[in-house]
Amino acid sequence: MVDTHILTGQGNRLPRKDNRGKIAFQGERGAYSEAAAYKYFGPSTELLPLRTLSEVFHAVEEREVRSAIVPVENSLEGSVSETYDLLRTTNVKVRGEVNLRIVHCLIARPNVALKDVKIVYSHPQALGQTRQFIEKRHLTPQPTYDTAGSVMMLKEASKSVAAIASAHAAEIYGMKVLKKGIEDNHNNYTRFFILSLRDAPKTGSDKTSIIFSAKHIPGSLYRILGEFAKRNLNLTKIESRPTRRTPWEYNFYLDFEGHRTDKKCVDALKQVQKKTVFLKVIGSYPKAEL
Repeated sequence: MVDTHILTGQGNRLPRKDNRGKIAFQGERGAYSEAAAYKYFGPSTELLPLRTLSEVFHAVEEREVRSAIVPVENSLEGSVSETYDLLRTTNVKVRGEVNLRIVHCLIARPNVALKDVKIVYSHPQALGQTRQFIEKRHLTPQPTYDTAGSVMMLKEASKSVAAIASAHAAEIYGMKVLKKGIEDNHNNYTRFFILSLRDAPKTGSDKTSIIFSAKHIPGSLYRILGEFAKRNLNLTKIESRPTRRTPWEYNFYLDFEGHRTDKKCVDALKQVQKKTVFLKVIGSYPKAEL
């Protein structure tokens, strides 16, 4: 049984008005979201760590921060479902994306050796990305609210406990890296969305993200996707998520190349709207590079 505080963490309260110039992210200092924020906004950016993704979205909606960064999918473990659910239920927009190479480290207190470790703390996504390493060494995984937060917890943990996080997190909290690069596949990237109340203007190299629910009739999804195909709009992602209203009914999350103001995109979205029960454009933004 995992302690509740391990799962939820003890993070920060919601931001006050004096944080309006900062960029919010979920987790503690040293989290991968922090590294992604510095990659996108620059090393001098003022950041605000928050406990949960819900708090991050709320901070943007209430104009308590100028922007935020959230993980949306990993190349090994797939999508971050909570991020997609919050994109559907809130009024925030996606105005950018950034890809970050993820290098996981096994981290422990300075007096701990690799042979001492029996239990490993980390965020569920990180535990999934290092599953082979964990199983090979017969370690017991315990999910936490954050990778860097799991390193913080080592200060009060026994010698049998280690954490999986970045080397930077180990440096911040005075811990030791026992082994570096423990991810199951080194082609390990996480894609992050930049959130704001408005999306980005057209650059000529853009993507658009939408959410829709298809009508519950044969061929409805086929006909929706055909609107993009006939206009030669390249789809870069499609995924389904339960609607949470009716069993076995789904919302679809779709990314395609182009800006929502491009004529081809405008025409496609008009036709898609006629064929859907629900359609939400969550933003157009410049395409990121690896």
